[in-house]
Amino acid sequence: MDGDDTITAEVCKEADVGDGELWEVMVAGYPVLLVRNKKEFRALGSKCPHHGAPLSKGNPGSGQGGEAVSGRSALTTHLWGDFSIAGVLKRERLRCPWHGACFNIKTGDIEEYPSLDCLPCFKVTVEDGKVFVTAKKKDLESSLRVKDTSKRCLLNRETMLLLGGGVAALVCAETLRQEGFTGRIIMVTKEKHVPYDKSKLSKEMNLKAEDIYLRKPEFLDAHGIEFWMEKEAVSVDFQKQKVYFMDGSSQKYNRLLIATGSHSSFLKVPGADLQNVCILQTPEDSSKILELATGKNLVIVGASFIGMEIAAFLSDKAGAISVVEKKEFALQNALGPQVGGVAMKMLQNRGVKFYMKTELCELKGKDGKVAEAVLVSGEKLPADVVVVGIGVFPNSAFLKGTSIATDDSGAVLVDLRMQTSIPNVFAAGDVVSFPVALLNGDRSSIHHQQVAEAHGHTAALNMLKKDNELHTVPFFWTTMFGKTIRYAGCGKGYTDTVVKGSLEQQKFLIFYIRDGFVTAAASLNCDPMVSLIAEVLYSGKQISKEEAEACDICNIPLLAETQAQ
Repeated sequence: MDGDDTITAEVCKEADVGDGELWEVMVAGYPVLLVRNKKEFRALGSKCPHHGAPLSKGNPGSGQGGEAVSGRSALTTHLWGDFSIAGVLKRERLRCPWHGACFNIKTGDIEEYPSLDCLPCFKVTVEDGKVFVTAKKKDLESSLRVKDTSKRCLLNRETMLLLGGGVAALVCAETLRQEGFTGRIIMVTKEKHVPYDKSKLSKEMNLKAEDIYLRKPEFLDAHGIEFWMEKEAVSVDFQKQKVYFMDGSSQKYNRLLIATGSHSSFLKVPGADLQNVCILQTPEDSSKILELATGKNLVIVGASFIGMEIAAFLSDKAGAISVVEKKEFALQNALGPQVGGVAMKMLQNRGVKFYMKTELCELKGKDGKVAEAVLVSGEKLPADVVVVGIGVFPNSAFLKGTSIATDDSGAVLVDLRMQTSIPNVFAAGDVVSFPVALLNGDRSSIHHQQVAEAHGHTAALNMLKKDNELHTVPFFWTTMFGKTIRYAGCGKGYTDTVVKGSLEQQKFLIFYIRDGFVTAAASLNCDPMVSLIAEVLYSGKQISKEEAEACDICNIPLLAETQAQ
């Protein structure tokens, strides 16, 4: 080890690693990802900075795997067994098998979300058939690298005003700095927290708000990003380029981002205003629901992702859980009846009761608190606490009366540059309706973290006049009892499905078909197939229904060939 804590270590023989393979090697006791691509070696951090997913396991000569899923190497036949899952490699782009984040293997830079951070990169040299990796110890100790950014310059009088405190606004702010903007950046939120991981509110309800912060206040300060909390926009004067807030203050802007997100829909039945009738919107809501439901009778209205994840988390904590849903299956709108049926069975096995194809007609209370939920059939369910998860609506009421274009739901209409109908005004995240490539350009609102981040990135580039169009494949996941259903694409309007594997055994891959082609896929216990399909869709290649039907998930050369073409 040199004086500057730089380490050089031999990690393998050149002949040990085939082209297109990913291996985990050790450098001074630290795991490093070694990639061979077009005969060139690259070394990067071995875990995805998002949730720590291993991008490869095993090492050259170990016999434990490490082969990349790529078009250049045969797709492994061990995906269905206990094989160590690697990432998906496509040219110089590496996709995480868990949540779809993508990284450039030359630079380590993030190319697709949900990860906010990049991979550290290390120097690789080959001498006499031996492969060496050189790295600083501090870089080996960290599994992530924060992208370099410009500094705030007081001489730059431009102001970028970002309405919203979620991931769309956060990624927009960070991208502005990463792309060299030195003017003023202001993020404004009505919440009392810096940006946090909303996906964990229903998955891990015992966490404190600080545990799920995506960036700490110190990070925002260091990057010259002003963050105004508990401040709500009430109107915008687009001619004057000025936003007015509930506290009576106002702020001018040069360019504006509307990223105010969505709000949970309210229950509209008698008794909906009783105490202990809850929605899940904030960390405080999550903590409150956990406290109220522990040992009590919980009724969840709506078998959506929120409702199902809450039921899963509280299944061993609440006294009894009942889920009321007007559809026949849980998650039916998003994942269809087949996957929804699997999710229901997982919860039924833990004692959760489902009341399907019905609705609440009334909530009855005692001493001002909810006590009973009455179904349209007349059946009564004990209810000490009720959680409502019946959809969302865009937070766009403050735009009423303006000339900005919205759809019937109030979602702000944007193009692929995230540009609204108003000059210098952009929008991103849950509040927008945007053209979706997988829907042949038809507009849709997609309420997923990864999509919101992609929106924020694209908006920032166009706020800086860099003329960039959105290019992303939606990717999301839901987790129950340690099992994760992954989904990529946009299956809206699908007319057919192709199922591979076994729904009953909870090991499956399902393709969603529209107009004869795959527009989305979901899986359980079949990694990294959804990431692979996401990469195929991202490349613009089409997978026909016949190709999906011919696919054997125990040996999947077809999709690898489709990706490689």
